[in-house]
Amino acid sequence: MAKKIIVSVTTDLVTDQRVHKVCNSLQNAGYDILLLGREKRDSFILIKKKYKVRRFKLFFEKGFLFYLTYNIRLFFFLLFSRVDILLANDLDTLLPNYLVSKLKGIPIVYDNHEYFTGVPELTQRPFVRGIWKKIEVFIFPKLKYVYTENESKRRLYEEEYNVPLSVIRNLPLLSVDKPKLIKRPEWIGTRKIILYQGAVNKDRGLEEMIEAMSYLDEFVFLIIGKGDVYNSVKNKIAELDLTDRIYMYGEIPFEELPKYTALADIGISIEKDTNISYRYCLPNKIFDYIHSGVPVLVSSLLEMKLIIDKYNVGAILLSHNPLEIAKIIKEIFSDQTKYNLWKSNLADASSNLNWEIEEKKLLKLYESISKETI
Repeated sequence: MAKKIIVSVTTDLVTDQRVHKVCNSLQNAGYDILLLGREKRDSFILIKKKYKVRRFKLFFEKGFLFYLTYNIRLFFFLLFSRVDILLANDLDTLLPNYLVSKLKGIPIVYDNHEYFTGVPELTQRPFVRGIWKKIEVFIFPKLKYVYTENESKRRLYEEEYNVPLSVIRNLPLLSVDKPKLIKRPEWIGTRKIILYQGAVNKDRGLEEMIEAMSYLDEFVFLIIGKGDVYNSVKNKIAELDLTDRIYMYGEIPFEELPKYTALADIGISIEKDTNISYRYCLPNKIFDYIHSGVPVLVSSLLEMKLIIDKYNVGAILLSHNPLEIAKIIKEIFSDQTKYNLWKSNLADASSNLNWEIEEKKLLKLYESISKETI
């Protein structure tokens, strides 16, 4: 009988590419996968997957009561389920998975997407951050199987908890047919497209990019995603009277997203160095841009800068001053020779930065876990 892995995450699974790739790879490798998430009132209907999926419907959709009810629901579901391996994604699912792993005597794997206690949403909430940190301090040193998304975070956690981590990056699949482009919206005309895709959260540089658009008449800015500052960003666009050159799409299912990504002339990932989570981040969107043939503008944070320096596929932003952002974007498109070089380097970058490579590390880890549980 195939070993059953239950994977848990607090998202609604619509835009979560990383979890989908992990589940798909494990299912294809012969494991029996069940992915658990939650269904919000405005969630899209999920496209059918190869693996089984279940989304919890909860009365509370955010804040303390959401996390409390989700974790309680998750604990009892896992406790009364047949399962051989538990896979917890991020700190907000770790506690019930850890408790059930101890009660059942089965292995737990921790997929650490981000430095959770360092995200900007918690830096101004010391009490809430303290609760999550106590959970992490209690559990992390006891874990055997942990992986994260880049070397900086691996070193950070290993120094803090003296626990070895693997690095499995969230990279796009190379062997995927290129999507048919959506029709270019008529209102864009011949203007160049600047794209941001991902969570519309605090300190992502979106407010500064919006202000920079006041100096970029020949460009449009597309924002794909939702998050904590979605409404304030939308209001800022209206206040600056920039609705003719900035458009917010909201969330788009990850299966459809590449059609939109490939429209762009430049993709941005300009997170600010305001917290430890962002300081060592390596956002998924950078690799989505690369695989869609779109050069990238990133902030000078370590892991992002390393990718740009190594593969020469874009530019590095040194200041979040809106005038400086506008200046560097104009410079990018004034040097067609350099831009064409970036475009030609994207294929080489894609061949080195893809899920097929990362998948081998993933399957090797779960193979070793499976052998230990025989």
